[in-house]
Amino acid sequence: MTIENSSFVLEVEKLTVSFDGFKAVDNLSFYIEPNECRVIIGPNGAGKTTVLDLICGRTKATSGSVSFKGRELLSMREDQIVHAGVGRKFQTPSVYEDLTVFENLELSYPKGHGVFGALTFRRDQAVRDRVREIAETIFLVDQLDEKGAFLSHGQKQWLEIGMLLIQDPELLMLDEPVAGMSVAEREKTADLLKRIIEDRSVIVIEHDMGFVENIASRVTVLHQGKMLSEGSMERVKNDPKVIEVYLGH
Repeated sequence: MTIENSSFVLEVEKLTVSFDGFKAVDNLSFYIEPNECRVIIGPNGAGKTTVLDLICGRTKATSGSVSFKGRELLSMREDQIVHAGVGRKFQTPSVYEDLTVFENLELSYPKGHGVFGALTFRRDQAVRDRVREIAETIFLVDQLDEKGAFLSHGQKQWLEIGMLLIQDPELLMLDEPVAGMSVAEREKTADLLKRIIEDRSVIVIEHDMGFVENIASRVTVLHQGKMLSEGSMERVKNDPKVIEVYLGH
């Protein structure tokens, strides 16, 4: 079913990808609204990370459509998708460990596309102010001069989220953002995500059900590449199909 509604930030329709005949994502459709935190859950091998790979252009779809604010993403390169306003964080944090928190954020600051933008970039007050603003958002304003290597695992996760936020994407995709975090760090990350969706939409892949319950606007449950269930966390966790294939284990 195609939903004609320009108010959606992202429209994923009949998305399919096959690897040697195996359908990792199979005829999947879902729709993301502005300021929504959509959490995708499901057992290992359900196709969750593959969905993010398809949206950000890392993996090419076999068929279907991914429309971001009316623009078809499946025909675009990864860098074009980033410039269109889609940011992606992978499972393992990839910060520059030899650079300070300030330098990591500054390096991610949008400088204008192409060589000329990079060559003419200057560390002016606007850049410093934006870096500090983002550092406060991600709880790292007191670590601005600290090298990435000396941050805790949770702080590295926050820094990478900050490196995406400074680019001001309208859709942010996070793959297991609280994996390996302490309980206190998970709670702060939930607060961070609630603030983030005041200005943008977020898709999160996560296994921590307590965290999901804390942050999710809507939950999509995948199983073997297909949609198993969708709705509020309350509805999903009481769905007999979900209990059978996922939560029951």
